[in-house]
This record gives sequence, structure tokens and C-alpha cells, in this order.
Amino acid sequence: MTNPATPYALPATLDADLEKVRTYWRGLIRGKASDMPYWDDVKLSSLPGLVDSLMLIEAFDKPERFRFDIVGKKLVSKYGKDFAGGFADEIDIHAPLDFIRAQASATVESRAPTYHRHGTYARLLLPMWGDGRIGMLLGAVSGL
Repeated sequence: MTNPATPYALPATLDADLEKVRTYWRGLIRGKASDMPYWDDVKLSSLPGLVDSLMLIEAFDKPERFRFDIVGKKLVSKYGKDFAGGFADEIDIHAPLDFIRAQASATVESRAPTYHRHGTYARLLLPMWGDGRIGMLLGAVSGL
């Protein structure tokens, strides 16, 4: 996960809010049979101080697409309008969504958490299993 040659590799340390989300995600992993949690185990309300900076992104394959299912209030405010329900390839990409399609694709392909920093904000995407594939990404943004 920290290999610098890996696109969107995690840094040696995450800021406190992103680390809380990663710790929560790790805590959802069911035993040693999997290296990621099932997406239906996620309860954003379990992260009450961070829920406004979180998003759930549904991952589709063949063709690969990403739809924003749930988007926190701080993300909507920073983006300038509500983009929940929109596909990443159909919305205007700008902060805090810079490079979101590439990062989401790297998250699915690597089957591991990914990280992106741009200007004042940082973004963490965490893969989650469902329906026999990575079906959802838990996203967290800090520095909004």
C-alpha cells in the first residue's frame, strides 16, 4: 500500500480524520478471509463527526463507471452543487473531485486504499466487497 510506484499510494501517515476513516474501514473486515470489508456493513452514522466529508461511490464494471450514491454536506458545499446520483464521467470534475475517476479506477484495480492530495484537501478511497466484486468505495476528504 505504501509503494511509491503505485498510483495514488498512501503516505506514511494520514491526517487524523482520514486515519479515523481508515481505522473504521479496517474494523469492518470480517476475519482473515478478506482484505476488505463488505460494503453493506458500512454505516456512515458510525463516523458522526466526519459524515459531512464522506461519500459512497458505487463501482460498476464492463464498462467501468463510478456513481456518487451518498455525498456529505461539506463536499456538496465545496463542489458547489449536489452531485449525488451522478456518474463521475457525467459531471464537471473540479475540486474536491480532481482525478476522482483515475483514483477510483486505481482503487478497484489495486484492491487497496488509495490517496490523493490536491491543494488544501486530501482524499482517501477505500474499496469494499459486494456481489462478488468491488462494488462500492468509501471516500473521505479532509481539508475542506
